[in-house]
Amino acid sequence: MDEKLQKVLARYGLGSRRALEEWIAAGRISVNGQIAKLGDRVGDKVQILVDGKPLQVPAWTQGRLRILRYHKPAGEICSRRDPEGRASVFDRLPRLRASRWISVGRLDLNSEGLLLLTNDGDLANRLMHPRYGLQRVYAVRVLGRLTDEQIAQLLAGVELEDGLAKFLQIEDAGGEGANHWYHVTLEEGRNREVRRMFTALNLAVSRLIRVRYGPIEMPRHLKSGYFEELPEEDRALLFAEIEWQDPGEQPAKRVTPIAKTSGEARGRRRSPTRR
Repeated sequence: MDEKLQKVLARYGLGSRRALEEWIAAGRISVNGQIAKLGDRVGDKVQILVDGKPLQVPAWTQGRLRILRYHKPAGEICSRRDPEGRASVFDRLPRLRASRWISVGRLDLNSEGLLLLTNDGDLANRLMHPRYGLQRVYAVRVLGRLTDEQIAQLLAGVELEDGLAKFLQIEDAGGEGANHWYHVTLEEGRNREVRRMFTALNLAVSRLIRVRYGPIEMPRHLKSGYFEELPEEDRALLFAEIEWQDPGEQPAKRVTPIAKTSGEARGRRRSPTRR
């Protein structure tokens, strides 16, 4: 069955469908020796070149759609390469034969918690697109308690350098001593948005953990630094939220430990706010 060229390339993990349309328009893609154009459709028996390098289409056009749920620890970046040599979330993920992992949004270096990854660029793009309004929920530990005025301001909106930002909901999650936990809900994923909102009110965030993305929550059994294939029931919930048709079969659920690096500690104490 023929499919649009950009959709096939997105499944390969090269990027979102929109980005790949730009590649096609720029003449970077050729099909069977001819420069591709927008609107081209391809089947199984074609030769595709990207920047002059061949891709073996039959091996991956019907490839299994995969989604991982990863418990990101603090200290890992969400980029593939880093000039400072810091650890990446991609370093110890399972190898893919003919595609690559794409993170659904990012968490900054010092943030922890739920990170979704897929081998389908088009799916990743839809999961991040503002049109679908997938909510993100974070557990935030701050020094002291929020006042009623601060809560009202965070819900009404805080002016940041890239525009107004506000939480949809703020829940008191308790705490001991000087630190206090809150669960906050956002409907977007701007860079370091949660931290910047609290900083705008002169509040220090000492810990930030994403506990939910859309309908997907961080399960208690998934320890820091571990990942699992997203279970079938969770995939169905996720696809329903974004009106997505699952093209493949659901793999069996498994939890896979990530190998320790030197000096890396496992079995960290779980926060009482972790869901």
